[in-house]
Amino acid sequence: MSDQAPGHPRRDFLRKTLTLIPVVTVASTGLALGTSPLQAAPERPVPATPAPSDYHPTFFTAEEWAFVQAAVARIIPADELGPGALEAGAAEYIDRQMNTPYASGAQWYMQGPFVTDAPAEMGYQLQLNPQQLYRLGIAAVDGWCQANLKKNFAAQDSATRDQVLRKIEAGELHFEQVPAKAFFSLLVQNTREGFFCDPIHGGNKGLVGWTQIGFPGARADFMDWVERNERYPLPAVSIRGERA
Repeated sequence: MSDQAPGHPRRDFLRKTLTLIPVVTVASTGLALGTSPLQAAPERPVPATPAPSDYHPTFFTAEEWAFVQAAVARIIPADELGPGALEAGAAEYIDRQMNTPYASGAQWYMQGPFVTDAPAEMGYQLQLNPQQLYRLGIAAVDGWCQANLKKNFAAQDSATRDQVLRKIEAGELHFEQVPAKAFFSLLVQNTREGFFCDPIHGGNKGLVGWTQIGFPGARADFMDWVERNERYPLPAVSIRGERA
């Protein structure tokens, strides 16, 4: 996982994740290409931790829900920069996504041929839709943890969870029914989406993700600030009018 990287690992991770944000907004964050983000980025207030959610999953079972919460908490952990993916509601975002046509593959071509080792530039080539990737992936990881660590993933301490996630990311674990790296890639992608999405989708509660990178959100116009390389003076705003 990224906590082995030099510098500030969480900031590095969030900086790389800026590929999810429209390019036109990058300059307003002080993280424009060709600059040194750690030097040019203005200091931003630490977002307040959102109130605990009473959300109850509609797709994941109790065991799967515990896994998803434990995993997103380690992919983008809370630290001195502010709340992490768990506090931001990324797990809720993922559960909500599992009840959409995207997750069932309803809008995908799923007739084959299926190539498990296709190059990344060929796009997604597996027979599994996101719902199946999560169901099989969670079961496989928990099964490995039970067999090798005597407890499922969610019951492990933070350091052990990080070690397990690193093994999956590196392709060191091999599961029979699902490619481990494909499952990890989807989990990381959806965690990032849940951290940076509009709160209307269940994640980015309190606009904490946007606040940490200086993204203005759904404001009608901020183009006059794009080239200034200055801190945007107004708080982020969601589609529903919530403000950071």
